[in-house]
Amino acid sequence: MERVVALARANAVVMFSKSSCCMCHAVKRFFCDLGVNIVVHELDEDPRGKEMEKALARLIGRGPAVPAVFIGGRLVGPTDKVMADHLNGTLVPQLREAGALWL
Repeated sequence: MERVVALARANAVVMFSKSSCCMCHAVKRFFCDLGVNIVVHELDEDPRGKEMEKALARLIGRGPAVPAVFIGGRLVGPTDKVMADHLNGTLVPQLREAGALWL
């Protein structure tokens, strides 16, 4: 859990992902299209990925644990929560507050 928290706090927008996950790919593209420089940690390419995935599942409260997006070190959530925040207009202010968006 400590590793996940440390990595999540290291950058404005951090996503834990799996390289073969289609929802992870969609969220990466979404942030790219917004102009956000997102740091992605591919759990299937990390030797401690399984351990981090279990910690993320506990944080999120359900599985699957990816994608897991953190903005400003705070867990936003998986895809459904990111999209809900975008649709209700709260995602962009979070990104601005974290320094991930300038406009």
